[in-house]
Amino acid sequence: MAEIKVMVMYPRPTDIDAFEKAYLEEHVPLASKKIKGVIKFNASKVVGTPDGGTPQFHRIAELYFPSMQALQDSVASPGTQEAVAHAFKISSGGPPVVIVCEQESVL
Repeated sequence: MAEIKVMVMYPRPTDIDAFEKAYLEEHVPLASKKIKGVIKFNASKVVGTPDGGTPQFHRIAELYFPSMQALQDSVASPGTQEAVAHAFKISSGGPPVVIVCEQESVL
């Protein structure tokens, strides 16, 4: 069975330093504490595009859950709702884009 991955893609913030401070010092600790059921978390900072242009997104968070039911249970919890609200609050470049994926490893 495939794992479920939630990707949270943050648009380029209006103030990168302020966003980084809020993301690293507030959001990551809050999400780590409040979001239940996560089996793996990756936080990536987007550093460029292949053509050297300005990337649309600044950060991409990947949260892995063992099943869709585990994700649904997490989303229903007050802790996850608090963390999601905080993600939207700190995203000064516009609302984060959130997608749900089935993750299958092939290599």
